[in-house]
Amino acid sequence: QVQLVESGGGLVQTGGSLRLSCAASGRTINNYAMGWFRQAPGKEREFVAGITWSGSRTSYADSVLGRFAISRDDAKSTVYLQMNNVKVEDTADYYCAIQTRYFRYDRTSLAPDEYDYWGQGTQVTVSS
Repeated sequence: QVQLVESGGGLVQTGGSLRLSCAASGRTINNYAMGWFRQAPGKEREFVAGITWSGSRTSYADSVLGRFAISRDDAKSTVYLQMNNVKVEDTADYYCAIQTRYFRYDRTSLAPDEYDYWGQGTQVTVSS
């Protein structure tokens, strides 16, 4: 079992920045890929960013490429999502997830159903 807790969400103006954190407990995360997803009201959950177990590879949705950055600190069992130059369309609940089914998987998965544990989410609202 892995417990994931997101934090760092809130209200931010267009063009501003936020850093989301995802703290894990229950199992070490250093052998597993992790990802960030988001879900806006009335929409399906969508992939935002992913990072491999080693941190050597990252991937991003086209909509956030160049603005968001995912990173991990395994010593702190924490994954981060740095959000810069945010836009109104970034407004959503943000979730982190871990892919424990694959040990040391050196790719990032874009599909939510390929992740095994999820946090409860943190809300991000971008005002114009």
